[in-house]
Amino acid sequence: MRSIRFESKSKARTGALVAAVLMLSAGCGTGETSQGVPQPEPSSSFEPGAGVVPEGLADFYTQEPVWDSCESYDTDGTVLGSSVQCAKITVPLDYDDPAGDTAQIAISRVQASGDKIGSVLFNPGGPGVSGLYTATQADGSAVAERFDRIGFDPRGIGASTPAVRCLTTEEVDTERREPDVDVSPEGIAAKEAEQQDYAAKCASRNGTEVLEHVGTREVVRDMDVIRSVLGDSTLTYVGYSYGTRIGTTYAETFPANVRAMVLDGALDPEQTPVDEAVDQGAAFQAAFDEFAESCSESDACALGDDPTTATVRFRELVDPLIDRPAETTDPRGLSYDDALTGVQQALYSQSLWRVLGVGLTELTEGRGDTLLRLADLYTGRLDDGTYSNLDDAFNAIRCVDDPPTTDRAEAGEADRRYREAAPFLDDGRGTGNAPLDLCAFWPVPNTGNPHTIAVSGLPKLVVVSTTFDPATPYQAGVELARQLDADLITFDGTQHTVAFSGEQCIDDPLVDYLVDLVPPGNDLVC
Repeated sequence: MRSIRFESKSKARTGALVAAVLMLSAGCGTGETSQGVPQPEPSSSFEPGAGVVPEGLADFYTQEPVWDSCESYDTDGTVLGSSVQCAKITVPLDYDDPAGDTAQIAISRVQASGDKIGSVLFNPGGPGVSGLYTATQADGSAVAERFDRIGFDPRGIGASTPAVRCLTTEEVDTERREPDVDVSPEGIAAKEAEQQDYAAKCASRNGTEVLEHVGTREVVRDMDVIRSVLGDSTLTYVGYSYGTRIGTTYAETFPANVRAMVLDGALDPEQTPVDEAVDQGAAFQAAFDEFAESCSESDACALGDDPTTATVRFRELVDPLIDRPAETTDPRGLSYDDALTGVQQALYSQSLWRVLGVGLTELTEGRGDTLLRLADLYTGRLDDGTYSNLDDAFNAIRCVDDPPTTDRAEAGEADRRYREAAPFLDDGRGTGNAPLDLCAFWPVPNTGNPHTIAVSGLPKLVVVSTTFDPATPYQAGVELARQLDADLITFDGTQHTVAFSGEQCIDDPLVDYLVDLVPPGNDLVC
């Protein structure tokens, strides 16, 4: 498991910090729709029992997946081993119009090695991250023995079609070079014009019908189809980061269809996008402070030997990049935006702290190769210089999942709060004003809103939350567990998500829960 890939994908990068956090963290589209099988009537509301097929969707729920090699499914540079099989299943693009256009969902499978209970579905987060590789999660455990392990690319993402594409490779490279630090009236106007242009390209290159139907609301409907075609009457699920939102929404929509769920690195359904971003900024600051403390104990820390001055020293290293990128072997150079992105990528996991130390040392020498490679990893840049559709899918999904900020005073206040929460990401140029976020200009309305989870009939679920998780702060897990009446496992560490990463104290009770349905209890701390 590569924990650095399990991310909420909110990303603080430049000048108007919250606007950037909420924008990019990752017709030119890559996928086309096909005509679906005619159905008797649409079904927009239902309360199915365990394994019950919603009215009008029988042909989708009873299709047979054709498993084959995954060779043609790689969209993000991940090579899936020979033990992994792949298939595509067909789902309605719009569940209210099942006789209309369809989408194809890419799924992956590693078959159970022993006496099979059923399937367990994994999602790594994002939104926008391909999940096919997660079929190899929990390798060597009783989960691998007793379950077919299933990964999938949610609609709009990776090998699923239609896949959302908004910018060309050249346009992404250009966007990454430009530091968005100007929050003067002229700078705000220019940034908002850029946002409007991006939204218009997304609409023209994908079509508004596709953009309307890539949200979590539709993903959980697809998951229920996956559950059915795999032959399971109820769903066993492990979701990381944004994958906890998918799991929570599935539990709300199909409570009778849930067998067991592990939700690791939680999002709090009650939080607004702005509050979530500010809390995440504070968590990244805490992770940076932890890194600085560790770095100060080495002989050659680029941030110095006093962790209390690390933020000041860090700004001295990155601020000059606003005017002049650092040199790199790659002719692109290291931009200011990419420097911050690379640092945040490394803060997802302590396993990358040594790499981050190397990258900061290079900055003292005017070089940026290591941080550029980290930024490329975060933004989905492949070895051939092209990009996965991670960032475009992220934007499309979040803009339909949550309400936009359209009040300029609120945008300015959010920017101020973020700078205060994460001073290591503050360029010091704040004016109290900020551009509106991309979603304020999105061509289709949002279909989700913050709310308190209130659902009955669920089995006991399990939430895992890490004390110094930089991307999904610990308290969000506490709040999600409270709303779901779930057992909470606390992991004391500085990383983003932990389940099935080799921590026996975490993994053993999760295996017992998934295999034997024995909950870990609500007071386990590892």
